[in-house]
Amino acid sequence: MVLWIVIGVALFSVLVLGLAVRPVLARVPELHRAVRRLLLKQEALERLQVRAEALQERTLAVAEQAGKAADRVTAIKAGLP
Repeated sequence: MVLWIVIGVALFSVLVLGLAVRPVLARVPELHRAVRRLLLKQEALERLQVRAEALQERTLAVAEQAGKAADRVTAIKAGLP
């Protein structure tokens, strides 16, 4: 008699676990699509970050050239060679 109670409780527990897991398993494809979208966004952001870093380097180079040009203009106005 006790054996049947234990088996019944175990089967009931498995049934409850199955019912609890079912909604999660039903959402797996949706979650997979969401992960894929996030990975694509991450790749796009990484490419954008590389471009931003290159632009920053170029901006610094142009600023340096502008500083040199300003020094030359100052020297020319002062009459220095």
